[in-house]
Amino acid sequence: MTILDAGKALRSRQISCLELTTRCLDHIAKLNPRLNAFITVTAETARGRAEELDRELARGRDRGPLHGIPIAHKDLIATKGVRTTSGSKLFETNVPDHDAQVVQRLNDSGVVMLGKTGLHELAYGITSDNPHFGTIRNPRNPAHIPGGSSGGSAVAVAADMALMATGTDTGGSIRIPASYCGVVGIKPTYGLVSVSGVQPLGFSLDHIGPLAATVSDARVSLDAMASGSKRQAAPASVREIRVGVPQNYYFTQVASDVREAVQAAAKRAEGLGARLIPVRVPDIDALNAASLVILLSEAAALYEPYLDRQSEIGIDVRALLYQGRLVPATDYVNAQRLRKVLAQEFRSLFRTIDCLLTPATPITAPRIGQREVEIDGETLDTRLLTTRFARGFNALGFPALSMPCGETPEGMPIGLQMVARPFEESLLFTLGEALEGG
Repeated sequence: MTILDAGKALRSRQISCLELTTRCLDHIAKLNPRLNAFITVTAETARGRAEELDRELARGRDRGPLHGIPIAHKDLIATKGVRTTSGSKLFETNVPDHDAQVVQRLNDSGVVMLGKTGLHELAYGITSDNPHFGTIRNPRNPAHIPGGSSGGSAVAVAADMALMATGTDTGGSIRIPASYCGVVGIKPTYGLVSVSGVQPLGFSLDHIGPLAATVSDARVSLDAMASGSKRQAAPASVREIRVGVPQNYYFTQVASDVREAVQAAAKRAEGLGARLIPVRVPDIDALNAASLVILLSEAAALYEPYLDRQSEIGIDVRALLYQGRLVPATDYVNAQRLRKVLAQEFRSLFRTIDCLLTPATPITAPRIGQREVEIDGETLDTRLLTTRFARGFNALGFPALSMPCGETPEGMPIGLQMVARPFEESLLFTLGEALEGG
């Protein structure tokens, strides 16, 4: 059931908030032992909250599209009185005395919190194979990863355990799980959703956004999460949208199933009236390299005080933190300078287009423990390949949406990524909704 469908059912009294919440909790009880999407389930308080929201509807108080909708929060977003672990032993007993600002905004919109979803430790990885809280598994095939770091959030939505879940994205951590699990995820414009109360990873790269079953559900979720009024109005129709189709970088080192599905999506967009424009993108390898240096440096600086507790940090994350300590300050400064240059080049590109259309990930979800992937006879590192198309847009701060655009013969989802100018999320939603309907 989608958020919009649930909203109609709630307002027509076909279902109550409590019944909707109970349905999700039943799915969690049945599926979570196998998929491990949740670290903490707040069943009792969720039922109490749902009953309260039912009473509000009965009195005529309607908080909007998310009234009574059961959701989950990624477990590095502070929730008052509910353990918030960041997927790490460093914080396994952390119980915040306040809600993150995004949690408060969603509470005000009438959501029911079902619990806290698992993640790659400290949000620093793409597998969600967590050494402290267990491996999170892809609902399409539990032998495969769900992506990370927001793996639990994507699995919760994909497996109907929640109608929406919050995620964070520092180098693709919303869009990668969305792509691998077959759901919609949006990394909004940098700063559109407040990071207050969210455990940071890369201070200048962190974004917060929703994962949901449909583009329309992502739209209403982001409406509730966003602060400020900088977002631009949606175009009147898809016919007003100029879609840039990259002629370099984004269709190399890509699995054939992914390439064909994304190219077919571009053709569908054209059939709906969008104008396809072949473009050459700036130096993405340089952008990714700068983004990686910035993240390594900022994460190492953040977790420097915890490195005397290295035995409590997983091997893969510990290695990244120590690697970050080795980055010279000059490299960090030069990466920030390159970031500004490339941002200007992308702004120039977006004078000729309104949206850039690419694969979200070059491959579908790899197997758990799979460290290398072969494409066209070339052996590639799974982690670097997975983040290849997503990482750079964190450094740019441009909004980027991942949505399903097909699946492999084995039933694994394929993700499409669309990128727009800052604060033009509505354009992405307009095109995404058209593609869903088309």
